[in-house]
Amino acid sequence: MTLELQGVSRAAGGRVHIHPTSLTLAKGTMNVLLGPTLAGKTSLMRLMAGLDAPTQGRILWDGTDVTGVRVQDRGVAMVYQQFINYPGLTVYENIASPLRILGRDRAEIDRAVRETAEMLRLTPMLDRRPLELSGGQQQRCALARALVKGAGLVLLDEPLANLDYKLREELRVEIPRIFEASGAIFVYATTEPEEALLLGGNTATLWEGRITQFGPTPQVYRQPADMVTARVFSDPPMNFVPAVKASGSLTFGGTARLPAAGALAALPDGEYTASFRANHLDLLKHSPQALEFSCSLIVTEITGSETFLHLTHGADRWVGLVHGVQNLSPGAEVRVWLDPAHLYLFDGAGRLAAPAAYADLKGAA
Repeated sequence: MTLELQGVSRAAGGRVHIHPTSLTLAKGTMNVLLGPTLAGKTSLMRLMAGLDAPTQGRILWDGTDVTGVRVQDRGVAMVYQQFINYPGLTVYENIASPLRILGRDRAEIDRAVRETAEMLRLTPMLDRRPLELSGGQQQRCALARALVKGAGLVLLDEPLANLDYKLREELRVEIPRIFEASGAIFVYATTEPEEALLLGGNTATLWEGRITQFGPTPQVYRQPADMVTARVFSDPPMNFVPAVKASGSLTFGGTARLPAAGALAALPDGEYTASFRANHLDLLKHSPQALEFSCSLIVTEITGSETFLHLTHGADRWVGLVHGVQNLSPGAEVRVWLDPAHLYLFDGAGRLAAPAAYADLKGAA
């Protein structure tokens, strides 16, 4: 069972929503569409579901062309961020409704409803109505109604966006379990890199209607193919600083210098852009090779156990995430340190020229 997009694009109202895209999703995989608002996640899902027709290209299901097949005739289920339940029906009847439409017999419906309710931990709530449930239970009811059909493709369009923090965390833990139990192809859209990392599986990063990279989630996170992917897969935002390689060394931001050893030695001389994530900046020097930068503090955000530092370094704005509560005054000069093992280098075209050294370490964050 595979879903294959072959050169699929979508244009409407004089605007290109999806540029030509080829993508293959295998049976029993979790696939995350990660990108900011208006990146094309929902447009791509609607093409997969058959809700919209592609402007060009083909969609294959198990090798069969389903490009012109109606959504009603495909084995597809879709869950949106809004709770879509029938308020006048019990949870049992909500879950059973798709099977009744399909004309399944009573015994088959009862078995499927109870099996799906058990998988989603809704068995004690089957006689309740949706308004008697918590937000998380309501969303599980919507998930159950989507899964009960045994659809081969399940599309989840930011299904946790409208839930509070506690309920989001609860369902983030449960969705991989539900996915493993169903065996379907799952496609999950989100704007949050953290959510992609928690869900695992594969991730496709999207930017302005284009998939910039697709692969196992840890690999895309640790080895972004280009600067756009690095931006998409980083929250807080990825930090950038100009870098120049010359005479066997690299200079960052015109001040910090590093010998071009190992893989860096093979890089041609020239101008690059270096990047690093917020949690890799530190207020203390932890290694002899650490690069030192003098920055100006814009503001701090204290989260409790950690502090966000909003900094300027020359013309660049950086965000640092450091441990503990840091009582620093806006406008203060702040010395920060960066282990060069966490630096990525991108060439003039924005392509990855050298991955961070830590990216090859199993389990690195």
